[in-house]
Amino acid sequence: MAQSAIPAPSAPQVSEITPISLKAIAPWAAFIGILALILLYFVGAEQGATALISGENVHEWVHDGRHLLGFPCH
Repeated sequence: MAQSAIPAPSAPQVSEITPISLKAIAPWAAFIGILALILLYFVGAEQGATALISGENVHEWVHDGRHLLGFPCH
């Protein structure tokens, strides 16, 4: 039988997935957690009894977000 010009398919090479260590994820997780808490504070509590910024600007910027997330604001 003559040799074919098309090579026989070989088995696909499988590369191993290296897991990301907890030490590599921890700083990013802490950073995202702090940002989430700050955002939650501004949407949920700012311009109320614990206002850090005077005036109505922050309240007006996050007003619709408060209603969307179920926070009472008035």
